[in-house]
Amino acid sequence: MQLEIHKAVEEKMKKTIAVIQDEFNSVRAGRANPAMLDRITIEYYGAVTPLKQIATVAAPEPRLITIQPFDPSVLTDIEKAIQKSDLGINPSNDGKVIRLAIPQLTEERRKDLTKIVKGKAEDGRVAIRNERRNANDALKKMEKSGEITEDDLKQAQETVQKMTDKYIENIDELLALKEKEMMEV
Repeated sequence: MQLEIHKAVEEKMKKTIAVIQDEFNSVRAGRANPAMLDRITIEYYGAVTPLKQIATVAAPEPRLITIQPFDPSVLTDIEKAIQKSDLGINPSNDGKVIRLAIPQLTEERRKDLTKIVKGKAEDGRVAIRNERRNANDALKKMEKSGEITEDDLKQAQETVQKMTDKYIENIDELLALKEKEMMEV
């Protein structure tokens, strides 16, 4: 029974790490990254559709992202969605392709983005700690109901703590990589 709890906790912690990676990818660093546009959605034939489903997004150069829609009639909709987003990039449209020139980040903007990334990392750490708390609560209930012994409870809690430490360390590594990437000039 406690193995099921461990598996469930580990699965939730892995999902938290995946969410944090997606969050970090969406934060603009100094170079072009198509993942920056993953959150942009467009109203397409009455349905809200992610940009990557209606266009080819590529980064042919370090400071340029190109967006080529499969249906040229949505060019202006894509352009408007990018302008409304929090990217701070003005798209240029030539009738077939939208180009996003990624400007060099200022030192002040880099520091602001670093604060944002640190906040997202802390949110991830909190989520992992919440999973630890939930697992420990479930284990304590099992011990109260007599399903496991006190020794088994201690051992199971140690396993959960080791998982927590491992995934928090993983978040710290991701944060260090993103900070390094953002501080590159």
